[in-house]
Amino acid sequence: NGDTGDEACQQYFLYRQDIELMKAMGVGSYRFSISWSRLIPSGTGAVNQLGIDYYNNLINALLENDIVPFVTLYHWDLPQALDDRYGGWLNPQVQDDFAVYARLCFQSFGDRVKNWITLNEPQVFSVVAYGEGTHAPGRCSDRSRCTEGDSAREPYIVAHNALLAHAKAVRILRTEFSNQNGVIGITIDGDYSRPLTDSQEDINAAETRQQFQHGWYFDPVFFGDYPPIMKIQVGDRLPAFTPEEQILLRGSTDFAGINHYSSRFVSAGSPPNVPTSVQSDTWTIASEFDQNGVQIGLQAASPWLYVVPYGIRNVINWVSLRYGNPPIYITENGRDQIYDPNDPISATIEDPLRIDFYREYLDNVRMSILDGSDVRGYFAWSLLDNFEWAEGYKNRFGLHYVNFTDPNKERIPRDSSRFYGLYIATAEDQCVS
Repeated sequence: NGDTGDEACQQYFLYRQDIELMKAMGVGSYRFSISWSRLIPSGTGAVNQLGIDYYNNLINALLENDIVPFVTLYHWDLPQALDDRYGGWLNPQVQDDFAVYARLCFQSFGDRVKNWITLNEPQVFSVVAYGEGTHAPGRCSDRSRCTEGDSAREPYIVAHNALLAHAKAVRILRTEFSNQNGVIGITIDGDYSRPLTDSQEDINAAETRQQFQHGWYFDPVFFGDYPPIMKIQVGDRLPAFTPEEQILLRGSTDFAGINHYSSRFVSAGSPPNVPTSVQSDTWTIASEFDQNGVQIGLQAASPWLYVVPYGIRNVINWVSLRYGNPPIYITENGRDQIYDPNDPISATIEDPLRIDFYREYLDNVRMSILDGSDVRGYFAWSLLDNFEWAEGYKNRFGLHYVNFTDPNKERIPRDSSRFYGLYIATAEDQCVS
């Protein structure tokens, strides 16, 4: 429909107002990303001091208000110049360029920022951008949708370069800036894969899909290599790490960042005749319906988001069990609603379904702590309505409504923002911030 992110919610100008919204809710931390393009417009070379100044101002204002910054280095905004110059994430050169960018961030902000995330959801910018062609740069094998790309190979190449870029950034923080005492991790998204039946085949299929989503990225940063099942089923299309790269990767995260929204029923499938995508490589069938046609959960506004509160508990415990109970941060969780400008404002401010979502998901996070998982924090997605990538401004995730047609981008607290504030104020566990 022509929506762009040119203005979006304008936090660049309104960050102090947004900090007041955070204070009103009583949150103790705020997760935001730094734009590589804002600091180094050409991807390499000259630094934009105005960008440095902006993030300094934001970080200082957060700390002045007792809000701890959690900073993501990359949330899908690759400098266009790098894609034009050498193909962006498809080229190993991006690893070293990202490391230089990360060094600039540690040097500029690490005296105050102590919590870092290298990459947000590399599965999305590898699969959705290079396998499905939905996100930039819009590459895939389907020539009715993409002019170029290879869905069978490129997502694995992109993920490989992203993992090594992550590891090189972590090495810089730990060796060149160890005196800053910062911690650093990576954020991975994924569903809870629930076996469709009690058959061993479906149980194995659900585990395989879990490894293709979470294990694809967490196995290398904890263990130094890809899951064995991926090596078997992807074959030589899955790039191999050298012994030196395995050493670099192993243990290259201080915590597991988990973005979780939805769940699926999963059953066993058959190897495809021709490898076409990451999903077909799993040899599984994922569905929102069980064998009786019962939906796994209430559908939110996004067609991929089904409300399954127990899913977050299962994902947390899966990560805890597989990786030796690492510190875990839920770095995104939330649900959206469709915004219709013809509806009265009360239709978007009153959001009981979002309140139910947060109550039930947060309760399941707390249950995972009782199960023994080491959950250190939780971040709602999101503070504000925002530009939701390919969905534009139609789908609203914010605890605060944003009027995008207003030049001042008016913010109005939704009922869910008040609920969230009350929940975290009264939670017995101090993981929720």
